[in-house]
Amino acid sequence: MIDKKQLCKFLVQAKKSTYAAGDQIKKVIKKDKSTTLTFKQGDWEYHDNYFGGEPFGGREVVFFKSQPVYIMVYYGWVVESIKNFDKVYKMLQSALLEIPENKPYRGPEELSKGNYTYKNSFAGEIDNFSGEEFILENGHEVYRAKYMGGLVDQRK
Repeated sequence: MIDKKQLCKFLVQAKKSTYAAGDQIKKVIKKDKSTTLTFKQGDWEYHDNYFGGEPFGGREVVFFKSQPVYIMVYYGWVVESIKNFDKVYKMLQSALLEIPENKPYRGPEELSKGNYTYKNSFAGEIDNFSGEEFILENGHEVYRAKYMGGLVDQRK
C-alpha cells in the first residue's frame, strides 16, 4: 500500500513544478495532439497529459518505482463569452500554486486576486475524491472544471 502522506507531498511539488509554473515548464506535444508535462523526484514520477484548448480535458498519473499508483481525470472550459483566456488561466495557475498539502487535488477552497475569485469544492480523500472548481470575474463565472481520482492498483 502506498504511503498517502508521501503521495500528497509529492503531488504538491509536482503540480507546482508543472502547469502551475506557467511558461517556464517544458511541454511536450505528442503525435495525438496532446500536451504532456512531467516531473520526477526520487522514486516518484508525475505525468500530466491533456487535450485542448477550449474546452480541455486530461489526466494526471503518478508512478512510484515505475508502477502507477494514482490517477486524476479532469475536464474544464472558459465560458464562451470570454475571448481572451490569458487572465483566466493566469488566475488558475495562481490558485494551483496554493495547492493544499492535505488535499492536493487542485487549488485551495478559495483564493481572490484583483477582480478574480477561485473556488474549489471537493469531497473524499486522496484514495478516492471528486470536485469542481470555478473562477469568477467580478462575481460572474468565467471558468469551470470537474475532476475525480484516487489510488490505483493497490490490491494484489
